[in-house]
Amino acid sequence: MLFLNIFAIALILCTSNAREEDVLELGDSDFDAKINEHSAALVMFYAPWCGHCKKLKPEYAKAAEDLLRNDPPVALIKVDCTEAGKETCNKHSVSGYPTLKIFRNGEVSQDYNGPREAAGIVKYMKAQVGPSSVELKTPECLKKLLAAEKESVLVGFFEKETDLKGAFLKVADKLREKVKFAHTTRKELLDAQKVKDGLVLFRPQHLQNKFEDNSVKYTGGADAEDIQKFITKNFHGLVGHRKPDNRQEFETPLFVAYFNVDYVKNPKGTNYWRNRILKVAKEFVGKANFAVSSTDEFQHELNEYGLDYVKGDKPVVSARDAKNQKFVLKEFSVEALEVFVNDVLDGALEPYLKSEPVPEANDQPLKVAVAKNFDEVVVDNGKDVLIEFYAPWCGHCKKLAPAFEELAEKLKDEDVAIVKMDATANDVPSTYEVRGFPTLFWVPKDSKDSPIKYEGGREVDDFIKYIAKHSTNELKGYDRSGSPKADKTEL
Repeated sequence: MLFLNIFAIALILCTSNAREEDVLELGDSDFDAKINEHSAALVMFYAPWCGHCKKLKPEYAKAAEDLLRNDPPVALIKVDCTEAGKETCNKHSVSGYPTLKIFRNGEVSQDYNGPREAAGIVKYMKAQVGPSSVELKTPECLKKLLAAEKESVLVGFFEKETDLKGAFLKVADKLREKVKFAHTTRKELLDAQKVKDGLVLFRPQHLQNKFEDNSVKYTGGADAEDIQKFITKNFHGLVGHRKPDNRQEFETPLFVAYFNVDYVKNPKGTNYWRNRILKVAKEFVGKANFAVSSTDEFQHELNEYGLDYVKGDKPVVSARDAKNQKFVLKEFSVEALEVFVNDVLDGALEPYLKSEPVPEANDQPLKVAVAKNFDEVVVDNGKDVLIEFYAPWCGHCKKLAPAFEELAEKLKDEDVAIVKMDATANDVPSTYEVRGFPTLFWVPKDSKDSPIKYEGGREVDDFIKYIAKHSTNELKGYDRSGSPKADKTEL
């Protein structure tokens, strides 16, 4: 009950100890004793030589201060499994690095399966402690909550128990890992908001602006689904701050302005450019979504638009339309952005396509597809296709290469095309889900819109047996079982 007692006290005081300490380093000599001091803790079991651990450590440290200031606080702890914490790591069955586990009152509660960057760690861990909706006791509690939160907060104001409150709490339980919820029944808070049974979404203070209200009142009924839709529609406002941990929340058509977005070191400069995006965004409410993103956090994404390096302070803007086609605005101005948005929505621009040059000659048995010739080589060739999406640096792809070339040679006279495509240098059509390398798809010639992921073996015989069985027309040189047909000239 230690956690419950501490949390109850924290709610009454509406505050937590604002500690500035770093991530706690514990080992065999003090882990069991120290872990019991924390009602909630995230522990990273690591090895100093581990590359993934090195990448995680600075993000882990960034998250520590925010989580120690949380109400209730969450401690971030690390244990070196190669030196001082060997026995502790063995005790907790650590077999790979980094391994992260959530502890409650000294005992393992669950494995940590959340994001691996600072903002995502903070959001995930905040959702793991305390109730899904915090009860506000005084106006000062609300003030402190809104000052501390870096994203929108949904607050329920309830004079008494109602169906709306029940629906609100149901949504809070469901979305606690994504959204901060709070509620109150205190008269002074209800009077201040002029709400007796309602919900208000408050925007974070650093994103408040003159182009939209600082808060939005929910006007729907006592329906959990309607409340969720209200949150989705209003959570990020006219121009949201798009980060690695929330990027999937922004729907197309989407226009993203990339520049030096930094609300810690340069909030004034960040909002200087964001206000110019807002000026355009307010003209397209209901037609398109807008966001700002940091060039440093999204350099890989910028590369997908052919932008290797963004020079100067001005934003560059990328867009994806409803069909997920890509567009780029390199020379930013408010006027240029407005024209760009209209042109994208009207279908008046040629989409950007990331592609290698079309091969001058493509007459070898193993065909080469790039984004610009994909339709010609794969979609419109009138043949069944086995296509490999690869990466030049991928070891498994290099191992597969000789077998794939041999397969293409064996089937060069068949009604089947064997194709390869560098998925790191070319846009892959949306019908092909490529998450690792190599990824292979079987594409029947009469069902080009429905590629089938190939999950079979990767030896030449494995491929031949699969193709012989699934080819639209029986192969000339192999029967349906994949056995070579007898050469009639020898009979």
